[in-house]
Amino acid sequence: MTTSGRGLHGLLDTEAIRKDFPILDRTVHDGDKLVYLDNAATSQKPRQVLNALNGYYERHNANVHRGVHVLAEEATALYEGARDKVAAFINAPSRDEVVFTKNASESLNLVANMLGWADEPYRVEHDTEIVITEMEHHSNIVPWQLLAQRTGAKLKWFGLTDEGRLDLSNIDEIITEKTKVVSFVQVSNILGTVNPVEAIVRRAQDVGALVVIDASQAAPHMVLDVQALQADFVAFTGHKMCGPTGIGVLWGRKGLLDDLPPFLGGGEMIETVSMHSSTYAPAPHKFEAGTPPIAQAVGLGAAVDYLSAIGMDRIQAHEHALTEYAVAKLRDVPDLRIIGPVTGDERGATISFTLGDIHPHDVGQVLDEQGIAVRVGHHCARPVCLRYGIPATTRASFYLYSSPAEVDALVDGLEQVRNFFG
Repeated sequence: MTTSGRGLHGLLDTEAIRKDFPILDRTVHDGDKLVYLDNAATSQKPRQVLNALNGYYERHNANVHRGVHVLAEEATALYEGARDKVAAFINAPSRDEVVFTKNASESLNLVANMLGWADEPYRVEHDTEIVITEMEHHSNIVPWQLLAQRTGAKLKWFGLTDEGRLDLSNIDEIITEKTKVVSFVQVSNILGTVNPVEAIVRRAQDVGALVVIDASQAAPHMVLDVQALQADFVAFTGHKMCGPTGIGVLWGRKGLLDDLPPFLGGGEMIETVSMHSSTYAPAPHKFEAGTPPIAQAVGLGAAVDYLSAIGMDRIQAHEHALTEYAVAKLRDVPDLRIIGPVTGDERGATISFTLGDIHPHDVGQVLDEQGIAVRVGHHCARPVCLRYGIPATTRASFYLYSSPAEVDALVDGLEQVRNFFG
């Protein structure tokens, strides 16, 4: 096994960090050490998050907001405290702009439905346009397709260059005066591409369109400043950033959240209810019907504390150095083709590739037999695979606890794949 890369500039002390993640100590199959390279799908959880979840259930478990007993007040303080932590983490102007959902998919569906039901000037309807991109996760394609089908709006999208970047050469023809909403991913979950947010937002603002950013692959890996992005809505999910599953976030400008209609009806999101009509609570509670994901929010708050203590700028620098190292190593593997940018400055910590004519599912299975966990398939981004004429890809994705030694293990594992398939 090669050992170069240990002195890469900008790397975190992964040996120390890995001690916080119990699952990284386990072995799989016949005693192989786990090499976890599937972080774009979900990250592992540090003890600090696991302890926060256990502590909530063991000492504070109750429903939030309406109870007057001690446990209810403690649970409410923890839940709303998590909202404060998330607001600070993303530099939101107001805590009331942070809506908890169950994942980024629900956040994006929430926005799409609100805009379909909204009054002017926000309503998406016949003779208006919705703009997305060809590199979107299905969660940022299907909700807009459904909205277009329901309203008669026209769905348009930016295509991809051969290098895996957005083709913005016709941006003035794609985003027009008819455009009501532009929704796009900040960092691609399959290509690793970091998109030019500023250029897209500027054009959308020029025509008065709302901007929605899917930051699911950005929030875990870099500083996320919603004010700097200048978008109207930003969605991300907790389980990719050391938090538990079942918790997502929608940040929205307060004026928009105040003006737009609720997505779900039920308890907690109301102000008054009669048999004839109802009035709604102010945002964010207007969009949090029913019992919310309380424990999950507490866990997300602990994850935010954990990441903030390390420093998102340091995490980003670590992943940048590691990804550059990985790209260089993978480009030396015979018959391997990276799908997406091959320069570190324009990509996140996700690398998708094909290996000759070996099907990605076969690649993934042979790697798994060596204890190396990668993701194979379309990665919920099938239009990207269609664009590049491939059935699927193998995807390796890194995080703050990933190391050069794990990159070396992947490269050695791919040599075993090639040997296995002759």
